[in-house]
Amino acid sequence: MKLDLYQVDAFANKIFEGNPAAVVPLDKWLPNKVMQSIAQENNLSETAFFCKSSEGFELKWFTPNREVKLCGHATLAAAFVIFNFFNYKLDKILFKTLSGILYVEQKGDLIKMDLPTQNPIKCDIPKLLKDGLGIKPEACCFNEDYIAVFKSEKDLISIQPDFQKLKMLDSRGVIITAPSKEYDFVSRAFFPKYTILEDPVTGSAYTKLIPYWFERTGKTEFYSKQVSQIGEELFCKYDLERVFLSGYARRYLKGELYIV
Repeated sequence: MKLDLYQVDAFANKIFEGNPAAVVPLDKWLPNKVMQSIAQENNLSETAFFCKSSEGFELKWFTPNREVKLCGHATLAAAFVIFNFFNYKLDKILFKTLSGILYVEQKGDLIKMDLPTQNPIKCDIPKLLKDGLGIKPEACCFNEDYIAVFKSEKDLISIQPDFQKLKMLDSRGVIITAPSKEYDFVSRAFFPKYTILEDPVTGSAYTKLIPYWFERTGKTEFYSKQVSQIGEELFCKYDLERVFLSGYARRYLKGELYIV
């Protein structure tokens, strides 16, 4: 069996920026074990698989070691492939996913995603979180991930995590955030359980970050940056129910993979 394989830099204005995701279009679903093996072989933070459906497309995401319920940057990458290489005539895509229906629109060169809100709830600061980050956050929230809030962008950039300790937390991962002079807020994201130490740009993190910063500031539009080594800027909107993320994407490669 021969399959097309795309690698797309999501949330990127040019290649070598943003967050790379693999995209594999399918005519019919492969067994999950095979898709997991492909994701492991790709060894990127996410591999997206999609199939056509009667309403639009079905979409799945796999890290190198497990399937996940939501991934923003790989959704953007999959939409980029459909809009640009599949003779797709509409300006909106419907994706059926484990997180429900997601809509993605193309507006010129910009791709806009409509994602579900995941409101974080204020919680106590776990000792493992404080020890794993090496500095105590000012506040902490939880919704699948821990959200650790710091005073400044300088504090955020200085953190050198102990990933073995973060891996022991009862969460998908850890997102850290702080206000910024240049942006409305900045963030970083760590997912060592999923073999992703620091994710360059994490779309799903903003389904939690945007509600937090809305409660803190009252704003519904944000200009943000994920300040990883190759992080990128994001344009974010909020309507109290959905989070809208917009960004660019660039193709890095197209290839073929063979399954005997």
